[in-house]
Amino acid sequence: MIQDDKKRRAAEHALELVKDNQVIGLGTGSTAKYAIEGIARCVSEGLSIKGVPTSVATERMARALRIPLVGLNEVESIDITFDGADEVDSGFNMIKGGGGALTREKLVALASIQCVILIDEGKLVSNLGQSRSLPVEVLPFAWAISARNLSGLGCNPSLRERDGEPFITDNGNYILDCDFGPIESPAALESRIKLLPGVIESGLFIGVADTVVIGFEDRVEVKYRAH
Repeated sequence: MIQDDKKRRAAEHALELVKDNQVIGLGTGSTAKYAIEGIARCVSEGLSIKGVPTSVATERMARALRIPLVGLNEVESIDITFDGADEVDSGFNMIKGGGGALTREKLVALASIQCVILIDEGKLVSNLGQSRSLPVEVLPFAWAISARNLSGLGCNPSLRERDGEPFITDNGNYILDCDFGPIESPAALESRIKLLPGVIESGLFIGVADTVVIGFEDRVEVKYRAH
């Protein structure tokens, strides 16, 4: 419950950035949920907002909360996106994809003028990979080949499962959770992973976050990436 309070505190603080007539990227996961609930309040209070969901689960939630939605193909850009992260380092590099929505999350984030990441203090790390495996979305047709190729980059990959079956992303793909240990050069690793045949997307988000809002037990801190 304390962790939930930190997440909610970060999300509520970030809602100060919401303005009328914005197109807003709606993230996926437990922290983004609090932001989406807050955005729904803004809509009920009269703000004209259109949301771009990053997953089927987020789309369902937003529709239930009566947030007007548009698809990514229907907009030229997104004003601001609110999303969470599994890990964030001091250089604003992130690991995302714990919920399996990494590909859509990255596409929406990269289409955004401002990407705001909402986390609790426990997500701050000195090195990415020190507490989480790196999710990599791959084609089911060749997932075993992708796993072998990823192993060659120095990790121990495992196929994500749910109820004893492979986890299926909203895009119809599989996820390999790759234990690299602490990642010394995230940008270089992302480039190498993206070159592998059969890889759709990596959960490394480099140079994507503009603002990180961190919830603590007694306060909220906001950090801005230097451009």
